[in-house]
This record gives sequence, structure tokens and C-alpha cells, in this order.
Amino acid sequence: MENPHMQTWRSVLAVATLGAVLAGCGSNDAPADETAAASGPWSFTSGNGDVVKADKTPSRIIAHAGEAAALISFGIKPVGIYADEPVKTDLNLKDLDLTGITILGEEWGKIDVEKAASLAPDLIVGDWWPAEKAYSGLEEGVDEKSKKLAELAPIVGVSQGESIVDLAEGYEALATSLGAKVDDPQIAANKKRFETAVTAFKAATAAKPNLTAAGMSPTDEKVYVANPKYAPELLDFQRWGLKVLDPAAPDKDFPYWETLSWENADKYQPDLILWDGRAYKDTLNAEFGKKQPTWFEIKAAKAGAVTAWPAYWLHTYGDFATELEKLTTAINGADENIGN
Repeated sequence: MENPHMQTWRSVLAVATLGAVLAGCGSNDAPADETAAASGPWSFTSGNGDVVKADKTPSRIIAHAGEAAALISFGIKPVGIYADEPVKTDLNLKDLDLTGITILGEEWGKIDVEKAASLAPDLIVGDWWPAEKAYSGLEEGVDEKSKKLAELAPIVGVSQGESIVDLAEGYEALATSLGAKVDDPQIAANKKRFETAVTAFKAATAAKPNLTAAGMSPTDEKVYVANPKYAPELLDFQRWGLKVLDPAAPDKDFPYWETLSWENADKYQPDLILWDGRAYKDTLNAEFGKKQPTWFEIKAAKAGAVTAWPAYWLHTYGDFATELEKLTTAINGADENIGN
């Protein structure tokens, strides 16, 4: 059975589309030829607490999509990438130059391990997911053949924990350990833009202290309400003043969300709906209102108070800055009395 976390947060929620310091800078933040990996020995403390060691610094890296984008932003070019959807639509990869990189999978749970083995990797990089105690692409429910990827090389990754800031800093530390020059001016510029975006976001939420929001993703079968405890982006938003609702009854087995039937779609009444950005299109709110009349029983949906939420894909300061700027615009235009 497919893992509901992946099915919901990476597949099913891509309703219309699926069936780094970065997007703003592409792969030009730190040119690959500036990477000067040390000869070794090498070690890195992974997201699960394990210290992974090697006699020499890894150089032939296979990485999951978002993690690959983070490494590319620091000039570390993987030899292979596996993604959860086509790389042309993956929000982390779609604007990057992937020339010379072997694509090992473009669907969640399916990795061409035989092709991966031919690349002779010495490191695999994927986020560590604490709730599932697994790395990206190796969770419960993936194709058993795909899990053999873990037999090819050691695995490391930063934890999907309490903040995207921690995630971005973690991949900067990993890139540094791999020999990247992280003092590139463009990297500093993206950090500065991120800091400016956070300041503007805080000002917007301070001006509307009663504004409530909820991470929500309707599908044809159910409505999913995000649990901020397992969504580092939403925890950041809460930390910076946005009142993101905590669902009352998150699913016990996979607590990333609370699953609602369409009959109960209006259980929560936020002033602003944050829709999974991997699936979001401007037309979807109206489309679901026509397909599922109870969607418009949510006052924010009826009022069109809906904006994209960068769910589970952010890995870099640059991408986070871009998404925060969009959210700040939405907050500035929101009505904090819609959900009353």
C-alpha cells in the first residue's frame, strides 16, 4: 500500500499537475568549477543523528530532487537525481540546468537502482523524515526495488524538522563539508533577500494580528488540513506571527494532516487558505467550488481568499525568499474577518 504521507503530500495533492538558494538563481549561484572538495577524511552528522564517515570526501553524489537543488546552488553537481514527479514540473528543479546529470526516477517510489549503480555513487543525499524515520525515496510504501538504492552508498540528509531555515543551513553545512565555496556573493545576496522577506512578512502579520490561516489541500476524495507540527514552513509562519490553525484531530498513523470528508470540509473557518503550492493553480478554487459545493461553505474559499503554500519542497534561502514575498502580498490583501 502506498504511504499516505507521500500519496497525500507529494502525489495526491498534486491534483492538477501530477497524475535553491535557487529558483531565482538557477545553478549559477556558485559555479561547479569553483568546488574544491578536500581529499578527506570526511564526516557529516545526518538528520537522524548518525555520523556518516568516509576515507575521502564523496564526489559522486546521487540526490533527491530538492536536496539536489540545494547542493547545486553551492556548486555541488550530483551525478544522478531521483524525483517524485517529472523534473520539468518539479518546483525545485524546473529552472535548473541539469545537463550531464542522470535522471533516475520521475515518480514517487520508483528509482532505477540498476542505472544508479552504474554511476558508482559514493554518497546518497535525501531529507530525513522524523515521523517516518526514513530518507526521501526510501519511505514505507515505495517499490521494494527502489529501497536497494540504500545498498549502493552511505546516505545523509538534513531533517525535515522545525524550520526551513534549519534545512537551508543544514544543506549549506553539507555542501561545505563536500568542498563547496559558500562565500559566493550571490549566496550572500540570497540570504540578505531572505532576511528582508522575513522582516516584511513579520510586518504584514503584525498589522493583522487576528488573521488566521490554514494549510489545506482538497482532492476529489477528501480535504486535507495540514498539521504545522510536521510542516517546517508552517512552523516558520507561526513563529513570524501568522496564526496558522492547528487541526484538532491529526491522523494517528501519519500525523502530517487531518483528513476530512467533504461533508465536513467546513470544520475550520480560516481567514486565508494556504493551498499546497505543488498543486495550486489560480483556477482550482473555483473548480472545486463547482465540483464540491461544501468547499464554498468555507468562507475563505467562497471569498477567493486562497494563496499558494510552499509545502514540503523548500530547501534554499532564495526559494524561501521568493515564496515569502508572495505570501506577504497575500497577507497584505487579506481580510482578517472572513472566517468569523
